[in-house]
Amino acid sequence: MKILLSNKFYYRRAGAEVYMINLEEILKTKGHDVAVFSMQHPQGLPSPYAKYFPKTVEYGQLDAKQVILYVTRPFGTREVKRKFNALLDEFQPDVVHFNNMHTQISPVVVQIAKQRKMKTVWTIHDTKTLCPAFCCFRDHQTCELCFTDKRNVLKYRCMKGSLPASIIAYLEAKKWSREKLEKYTDVFLCPSQFMANKLIQGGFNPEKMVTLCNFIDIEKTKRENYNDKEDYFCYIGQLEVEKGVKTLIDAAKQLPYPLKLAGRGSMTDEIQSLENKNIEYLGFQQWDNIKEIVGKARFLVCPSVAYENNPLTVIEAQCLGTPALGAICGGIPELINTGKTGLTFEPGNVADLKEKIEQMYAIDFDFAQIAQESQIRYSAEYYYQELLKIYQS
Repeated sequence: MKILLSNKFYYRRAGAEVYMINLEEILKTKGHDVAVFSMQHPQGLPSPYAKYFPKTVEYGQLDAKQVILYVTRPFGTREVKRKFNALLDEFQPDVVHFNNMHTQISPVVVQIAKQRKMKTVWTIHDTKTLCPAFCCFRDHQTCELCFTDKRNVLKYRCMKGSLPASIIAYLEAKKWSREKLEKYTDVFLCPSQFMANKLIQGGFNPEKMVTLCNFIDIEKTKRENYNDKEDYFCYIGQLEVEKGVKTLIDAAKQLPYPLKLAGRGSMTDEIQSLENKNIEYLGFQQWDNIKEIVGKARFLVCPSVAYENNPLTVIEAQCLGTPALGAICGGIPELINTGKTGLTFEPGNVADLKEKIEQMYAIDFDFAQIAQESQIRYSAEYYYQELLKIYQS
C-alpha cells in the first residue's frame, strides 16, 4: 500500500512524533511505500518529501516578522494547500494517516484528502478536537466546559492567559468544528478507551472510533538483566504543573527514597534550585540514557493531574521491566495491572502518592515478567496487524 503519514513536527519531540516516526519505520519494514507531510523545522529528520513541507511556525518563539503567518496558519494557508496537493499529486496514497495537525499545519489537509476521495485515518493524541487549548486543564484542575461551548476559551483566556491567542484558538475551533472533522475523517484512532469515551462525550460518532493502544520499538527496550534495580524511583517527561511534577516533588520531600527527574519545561529552574539531597535533576536526556535511568529504577511515576491519553513513558518503562505508579487520570490506569505492573493513586493528592510510593517499595515485583509480557502487549507486530485491518476496511 501507499501510505502518507502526516504530523506537524517530524523529529522525536514528544509522544505523537515518536509514534509517527516508529510507525513509518514499521510500515516500510513491511514493504509499504510511505511518504511524510510535515512542517519545516531545524531539527526535522531528512525526507525525500521535504520540498513539500510548509514553513516553520513555532508559537512559543514568536517572530514579529511572521505575525500574519501565526494568525493565518491554523485556518489553512495557501502554502499548505498548494504543497499538500502537490504531494498528493506525486505520491497518490491509498491511505492518508494524520496525527497532530491543528494550528501549525491545520486540518485543512484532512479536508483536502477527503475531498480528493482518499481514505483518512486520524490518530488522536490529545484533546484538541474537544478543547481549543489542547489540554482540558485550567486553574490547576481538569476542565470540560468547551465540550459544549467553545466560548469558554475566551472567557477564561485559556491560551497562555492571552486574549489574542485565545481568540485565535476559539476561531480555529469554530472553523474546524466537530461536524467538519467528522465529515472528513473515516476513522478516529484512539490510543486509549478514555480518549474514545471523551470524543463520544463531545458529540463524535461512536461508529468512527477505534481503540488501539500505542506500540513502541520493543527491541530498544531489551536488556540483559531486568533485575539489576537500584534504590531510586524516577520521572521522565515535561517539567510542567499539569504533569503533576509539583505533587511528585512535594511527596518526595517527605520520603527517604532517592528520586531522579529527567526532562525540561517551565519548572526546570525551580527544580534545579531544590535543596534536597534525595532529589536529583538530570536535565533533558536522550534514549540511551533514559533506557539506563528507567531500566535500573525501582519504578517510574506518571503523576499527571491533566488528562493523559496513552503515555509512552509508562509503556516504555514496563517494557524495560520497570513497574509504574500512575495517577488515576485519563488513560493511565488502562496501562497498569494493579499490584502486578504497578499501582495507581489519586491525582494531585500528595498524601496518597506518598503512601503509594512506600507501597511500591514494599511490593516484590517480578521485573522480568513485566518486561516479557509488556514487550508482547506493546509490540509493533501486533499493532501493525490491527492497523492494517483498519487501512483495508
